Amino acid sequence: MDKLSLIKLCVGAEQVEDLLNWQASAHAKGPDGLPRHVTRMWPKRADQILGGGCLYWVFKGLVLCRQPILRFDPVDRGNGINRCGIVLDPTVTRVVPTPKRPFQGWRYLPAADAPRDLPEGRNTDEVLPPQLESALAEIGVL
Repeated sequence: MDKLSLIKLCVGAEQVEDLLNWQASAHAKGPDGLPRHVTRMWPKRADQILGGGCLYWVFKGLVLCRQPILRFDPVDRGNGINRCGIVLDPTVTRVVPTPKRPFQGWRYLPAADAPRDLPEGRNTDEVLPPQLESALAEIGVL
């Protein structure tokens, strides 16, 4: 069975630091203190994601980072609608900026299509403005 990851837009964030700041807040953490993202749909292929899959985050049209997915927890917000809590490892790994068109919800991402991790030492590169980073990624410079 091929390993899968998920890919999702990071709505309301312009850069990875915005995601990190949000995940540091109590509102973004589950009862165990780990960051989680709550979504309406439960992945039908969860078994292919667990044990190595990640959540790849898209910022302003670019995939910029990933986080390992630890598990999926049921979430009940008291309205009778069960949701899926994607429980994430707090470790964020930056990836080579990769253009991605807008979409709704999350999508499966096969391992062969996943962006590569940034090479050693590039994680501390100065953050470029999103428009410049997007333009450079589109022409294959990043």
